[in-house]
Amino acid sequence: MIKGENLTMIYGGTFKSVDNLNFHIGKGEIVGFVGPNGAGKTTVIKMLTGILRPVEGCATINGFDIVKEPLEAKKSIAYVADNPDILLQLKGIEYINFIADIYQVPTDMREDRIKELATRFGILDSLETPMKEYSHGMRQKLMIIAALIHNPPAWILDEPMTGLDPAAAFELKQMMREHAAKGNSVLFSTHVLEVAERLCDKILIINHGKELYQGTLDDLTKQHPDKDLEQIFLDMISYTKTGGEADA
Repeated sequence: MIKGENLTMIYGGTFKSVDNLNFHIGKGEIVGFVGPNGAGKTTVIKMLTGILRPVEGCATINGFDIVKEPLEAKKSIAYVADNPDILLQLKGIEYINFIADIYQVPTDMREDRIKELATRFGILDSLETPMKEYSHGMRQKLMIIAALIHNPPAWILDEPMTGLDPAAAFELKQMMREHAAKGNSVLFSTHVLEVAERLCDKILIINHGKELYQGTLDDLTKQHPDKDLEQIFLDMISYTKTGGEADA
């Protein structure tokens, strides 16, 4: 449902931020997107969601090419960016309704969906408050609610748990599991390896825009016996930093 083929992005004419990246996230899969700061994760996500146009390659969402069929592809995406500080002059409910209008969500459907999601995240009583008065975590919750308002099949989430309190992070993880169990797909970037270890069916690790590993955590740990996930990740990153090849 979420597919990248030979994805490549070059900045400034020479800097290759993403280098010929290939992956496929199928129905019912939750995939953790892992890499150090500056690895290219957000650039990949922006190409998948149509914010950036690939220099080479293509991104496909639910069978729709994000460049050739942008409206159909974007209707299939729930996108949570890495910055929740958007349109802060609006009340929470105004922002959600603004996004719901864009996706043409019927009034009765959106009311039920808003109540359900806001209750799960514990901010139902705060929706009439301007977002500029929200904490970072409350803004993050609202961005997630707005992104999910049209209930699309593909979730693409960039560091979605940053700033969330433990209860909200738990709810989001449960929602990811529920969404995948219905035959949908989730791709989310994270720096918290423990979350990827517990939640994901597969992980995709990149550095300097290149794939270091793609597959299940079981297979990865079998390739690196007697090491935990954190040590494996650090070893892989250190190889690429020193110019060697990652042992993946």
